[in-house]
Amino acid sequence: MKKWTDIIGKLTMLTQFSLSLVTPLLLCLGLCWWISNRWSVGGWIYLVGFFFGLGGSGMTAWKVYRSVVNRQERTEKEKRKSKVSFNRHL
Repeated sequence: MKKWTDIIGKLTMLTQFSLSLVTPLLLCLGLCWWISNRWSVGGWIYLVGFFFGLGGSGMTAWKVYRSVVNRQERTEKEKRKSKVSFNRHL
């Protein structure tokens, strides 16, 4: 049963990561669509929105990566602390 819990947890993380990457891009392109319709700006605005959306997605990916690395470092530190060695008794 623990195996299924781990699989579902990892699937949830993957889904959240995917949504976190797509959302900034879609929001920027939606904003560009609104600007284009509201003020009749040319199609070049979509390129600007696309690059800003990619920047937001990259920042989200970086933050998720850093949180995973920090979590792994924390668990490794806890494992090292729990080991009994010559200088570290109960």
